[in-house]
Amino acid sequence: MQNLNQMTNTELKQYVSQHRNDEEAFRAALQVLMSRRDPATQQPYPFDLDNFQSEVEALLKEKLHRTDFI
Repeated sequence: MQNLNQMTNTELKQYVSQHRNDEEAFRAALQVLMSRRDPATQQPYPFDLDNFQSEVEALLKEKLHRTDFI
């Protein structure tokens, strides 16, 4: 198996795609890729929120406000 930790995110995504039928390789590459996520950009799972409807609505409004429409 290749050294997954030395791959770029793009290379890891390609690797995951190419090895989607090899459960061990797929899981290992996905684990490396997921470990690189920035916690600051992760969104909470809606049903874990106290008042998910209003909190999800606020998140969506914030994203729409930040998005440039061309």
